Amino acid sequence: MIIITNRVACCSSRLFRSVGNHVERKKLLICASNLWRGGGDDYWAATALMELSGANQQTGLHKEGIDQAKEASEIFKRLGDMGKQADCLVKLAWLFCWDKQLDAAEEAAFHAINLLPEKGQQFRVCEGHRTLAYTYRSKGDTEKAIHHFEVAIGIASPFDWHNSLFWLNYDLAVLFCDGDRLDDAQARLECAKSHTANSPYNLGYVMELQARVWHGQHRLEEAKSEALRAANIFDKLGAAKDAEHCRGFLQKIETSLAASGQPDSDCELLKMLLFPARIDIDSSLAL
Repeated sequence: MIIITNRVACCSSRLFRSVGNHVERKKLLICASNLWRGGGDDYWAATALMELSGANQQTGLHKEGIDQAKEASEIFKRLGDMGKQADCLVKLAWLFCWDKQLDAAEEAAFHAINLLPEKGQQFRVCEGHRTLAYTYRSKGDTEKAIHHFEVAIGIASPFDWHNSLFWLNYDLAVLFCDGDRLDDAQARLECAKSHTANSPYNLGYVMELQARVWHGQHRLEEAKSEALRAANIFDKLGAAKDAEHCRGFLQKIETSLAASGQPDSDCELLKMLLFPARIDIDSSLAL
């Protein structure tokens, strides 16, 4: 009976994760972990610890999450479950990366990849390379970051993993954009667009990055229009921080327009900044 009750608690914690309520998620996971430990079920205790480490990552408690991911990894190692151990190591690598322990992140990610066979565990291997790409980007080693992004894309492409392919191509486009490699950024952005999978949130991210690329190419009016569309999508989704970020970038575009001597066509931007307009997301997806 304890096992059934706590599996329900674990599922409920994932529902809290989906709505961003990590405080209640942590309460449930701590309760589940303690009950599973008391019941002698190491597998589910380790599963709860792994989920708990993710909750602590979301709330910025990286060191606490690191300890939980390490403990979960050791339990799965003892149980002989290399797949789950690799999952823990990838999560550990992310936590180390966010905690600025980049050498430890690199070591954990490579350990995860080396644990797994070449076939049958492709998704986990893909996640390992994705983590390495972020780690090397944080280290400022652009070429190694690009290499691991491309390796991960090569693994994901035959399986058509839309969500993974979206973020891998998107993040690689960001890397190119930050390095002023705008043509490369545009090529990766087109790939990301093909994997939005009818997600309005992903579409907003694509539009915002497209605006950045066009801004870098001095296509300022197009950049302004695209950034407005992105901000409106985030407004409709209730993603306040993302919308605020877009509006900050809109102000940068306005500054560039003023410096370039191009006349502003009207006061639409000011209106948008003060009274965000709404657009029909379904119509945007069809574009």
